[in-house]
Amino acid sequence: MAVNEPIDPRVRLAISQWPDDAPRGAVSTFCAEHGISRKSFYALRQRAIADGQAAVLQPRTRRPKSSPSRLSDEVKAQAVAVRAALEASGLDHGPISVHDKMHAMGLPRVPSTAALARIFREAGVARLEPKKKPRSAWRRFVYPAPNACWQLDATEYVLSGGRTCVIFQLIDDHPLRGRLPRGVV
Repeated sequence: MAVNEPIDPRVRLAISQWPDDAPRGAVSTFCAEHGISRKSFYALRQRAIADGQAAVLQPRTRRPKSSPSRLSDEVKAQAVAVRAALEASGLDHGPISVHDKMHAMGLPRVPSTAALARIFREAGVARLEPKKKPRSAWRRFVYPAPNACWQLDATEYVLSGGRTCVIFQLIDDHPLRGRLPRGVV
């Protein structure tokens, strides 16, 4: 059985009805046969004793009791107000700018830029643009013919004696030729 997989209701029922005078080693054998840990067995057994046999049949919710990182409506309203003020001023009003402005204002709770983007989408003041960057930008530029297109780059470097030299890098943009042709130095 996987770690987070729920325990079968029939196994839960057997645990809830487990006799107090069971022979030594019976729990280990039961757990091995049904693929559960002894810790899970004893946790369910304790729950059956405390809350009754019916309480064991359904798994408890895994939802946390509190969510300390959840943003309050007040913080969300502040973020939208700061964004509106930046927009009215003609300044950039994206999540990064709003984040920086909220920090500069000294607000006690400043959401992350990702949380601000989510707040703005939920409030309807920003639109979702997942395809802003075209897929063609992900592909490397490759020229179809060798020796037809070269890239030249130069870097200035100061030697230990104080003399300045220039380092040139020359690359052929054809995929099979990424080096200098013979005879070129």
